[in-house]
Amino acid sequence: MQLKRISPEQARDLLESGEGYIYLDVRSVPEFEAGHAPGSKNIPLLHSTPAGMRPNENFVEVCDRALGKDAKIITACLMGGRSMRAAQMLLANGFANVVDMRGGFRGETDRMGQLTYPGWMPRGLPVTTEAADEETYSGLSTR
Repeated sequence: MQLKRISPEQARDLLESGEGYIYLDVRSVPEFEAGHAPGSKNIPLLHSTPAGMRPNENFVEVCDRALGKDAKIITACLMGGRSMRAAQMLLANGFANVVDMRGGFRGETDRMGQLTYPGWMPRGLPVTTEAADEETYSGLSTR
């Protein structure tokens, strides 16, 4: 199945459409806690450890238990790379309604670190550091 990529504004519109879309933030827990889209759910594709980023071996399993394979999911990360991989993994594992938000939370950059495609935050879309237990990885991973 071909992965559909959408802009941050399209993601916002889907989230506000009343159709039940979920903003799935696949960044690490510390990244999520530093700021995220309101109402987003955090299931990291990679965990931040003292030794660096390590794969979350339970990513697909937690997504299945916490969200379900029929959930309407918008994957997002910091710059767009992890979320694209996460979306492809979910589609390959039977999730039917997955789109990826291009640019992630911060945006795509060139080799010099210059912003080339603004993500969620630089476009002025809402950001929070607050999250209900059912939006955090600790809450979602115990479902």
